[in-house]
Amino acid sequence: MGEHQVRWMLSIVVPVMNEEHAIADFLSAVDAALGGAVPELEILFIDDGSTDATLASLRQAAARDPRVRVLALTRNFGKEAAMTAGLDHARGDAVVPMDVDLQDPPEVILEFIRYWRDEGYDMVYGVRGSRAEDTQTKRATAGLFYRFFNRLAETHIPSNAGDFRLMDRRVVEAIKRLPERNRFMKGLFSWPGYRSIGVYYSRPARESGVSKFNYWKLWNFAIDGFVSFSTWPLRVWMYFGAIVAAIAFLYILLLVGRVIVVGNDVPGYASLMTAVLFFGGMQLLSIGILGEYIGRLFIETKQRPLYLIAEDSLTAESSDSP
Repeated sequence: MGEHQVRWMLSIVVPVMNEEHAIADFLSAVDAALGGAVPELEILFIDDGSTDATLASLRQAAARDPRVRVLALTRNFGKEAAMTAGLDHARGDAVVPMDVDLQDPPEVILEFIRYWRDEGYDMVYGVRGSRAEDTQTKRATAGLFYRFFNRLAETHIPSNAGDFRLMDRRVVEAIKRLPERNRFMKGLFSWPGYRSIGVYYSRPARESGVSKFNYWKLWNFAIDGFVSFSTWPLRVWMYFGAIVAAIAFLYILLLVGRVIVVGNDVPGYASLMTAVLFFGGMQLLSIGILGEYIGRLFIETKQRPLYLIAEDSLTAESSDSP
């Protein structure tokens, strides 16, 4: 990791959308946990197109506390883009992305810092030792996702590890060099490598507000992860096609042999329709998977910016960012 200066800065990156009631509690919790433990602290909020009074609350907080910095995006670009904006603009020697709902306890950051400063780890990620706040269905689907992803993708992501982690500046700089538009941040965090370790913690229930993720969004999030870090969905159809072709060839031999032995045979309507519908469905499914990858190629080739910035409290100027 290299030597750090005696006086170093920690940046906490917090994407928010419609979280006006959570801002004050979050700042109080961070101040109580880290107030005297960090030489310099930057709390960087990224407002991802909030439609309530979140941005106004953030402006008031920045006016009261010089450690608070506000980055307002021009509209809602999604959490992954907002987090990317935070990483791009964070100034700290170490950066910690986290949510504002206090399900990621700020006091755990002290343990992150110890591993980073004293033991030389470049990345220290939080591992949810307990997911009691989640429903049984969500815990089961999350477990399946991690197992399938790590079995199929080349990049391994730690099970039950979210975005809550500490990253050394050189890890942040490496992630900033990854330009893809379809961003699966858990995979991007793991891709650079570097020396990493997990810290287990208990994840409490939300202090306020409600989660912005529903099962449909989580499903699409999982698809983004698979498609971004694995070509297995494409490759499997090659194997499937080879198996079906082999079976079809054997069946042709069987039909030819039967005609030679017992004479001409009239095929049944039911078996014909079953075969047509089955293979038609398989073709549509395979075309859909191809379309998923082609759609991502289309988005990448347009090279649109990941986000646009309307306001940065550090400069008090409006600007656009890639």
